[in-house]
Amino acid sequence: MENHRRLRLPAIGILAALVLAGCSQQRAQPLPEGVKPVDVAATVRQKMPASVKDRDAWARDIATTFSSQGLAPTEENVCSVLAVAAQESTYQSDPTVPNLSKIAWQEIYRRAGKLYVPEFMVRAALSVKSPTGKSYAERLDRVRSEGELSAIFDDFIDMVPLGQKLFGRLNPVHTGGPMQVSIAFAEQHQDGYPWKITGTVRQEVFTRRGGLWFGTYHLLNYPANYDRPLYRFADFNAGWYASRNAAFQQAVSKASGVKLALDGDLIRYDSDEPGKTELAVRRLASQLDMSNSEIHQALKQGDTLEFEEESLYEKVFALAEKRSGRKLPRAILPGITLESPKITRNLTTAWFAKRVDDRRARCMAR
Repeated sequence: MENHRRLRLPAIGILAALVLAGCSQQRAQPLPEGVKPVDVAATVRQKMPASVKDRDAWARDIATTFSSQGLAPTEENVCSVLAVAAQESTYQSDPTVPNLSKIAWQEIYRRAGKLYVPEFMVRAALSVKSPTGKSYAERLDRVRSEGELSAIFDDFIDMVPLGQKLFGRLNPVHTGGPMQVSIAFAEQHQDGYPWKITGTVRQEVFTRRGGLWFGTYHLLNYPANYDRPLYRFADFNAGWYASRNAAFQQAVSKASGVKLALDGDLIRYDSDEPGKTELAVRRLASQLDMSNSEIHQALKQGDTLEFEEESLYEKVFALAEKRSGRKLPRAILPGITLESPKITRNLTTAWFAKRVDDRRARCMAR
């Protein structure tokens, strides 16, 4: 994988009277006239399992999220959000993570080792009392959720010199909340957030309302020409347009004969040097009648819907379909293995997308 652009670590019936404007083909449409957030909340309650705690609060937050983002509260959209929340957190605002204390200590020692800091010095630094009155070590030994861990690292980085040496200003907790949305994504997409943020955006992600709002934005608030919600779920895990780009990579591979990782990354994001996908496209330069510079500029549009309007996009598919003798799909599930200290099994983006899509289908049938 070429330094995947994805911001996460590695990962979502309305009443029959509502307009069933789909979310799959384009960005979800605005609220139909006459539909109020309270109507959405009532429908969300109907679609959520009866066992969920604070169903009314969840429903209100989702209704406000849809209203403030101008998203149509269709059955598919609502059940898509609920399916991601169920998959990622089983409807918990700040879900517990098994063995999180052990994972946290391992990360600290890993970073210390890279800086040649002995473990005894790390232990000594963490024995200092934190703002809660307990030492950082005591808090780490008892940490159960990513929200708690993020708060510990924030305090540690701010208060302890060694914390700044090990982590700089970068809190190593990258995702959180009921939809496990990327904190970096949330920090970049906070315009229009309907509630007053009293702390930081990072802290807001670990709340029910914040996690739902930013997670819904990541899932639904971008245009895509997909014919199935399955591909949005893959994009939620792998990055916007990863499913479309993986299909393009497959076409490049068929046209050029170069085997590629179908990960959705069209260019390198950690270097100005061309990645494997770009090099494979360059092999087609004469057939495409494009220079290396023109190819690079077109591939840079891979994070946008407009990439599909690039002549490169159509020419590559034309070459690939001529060579293979059949129509090729414009979206496929990316071939990405999920990597995270929290993951103990061999899981993939495709696995995630299919699991969420199954949950969506059950929600719609509920």
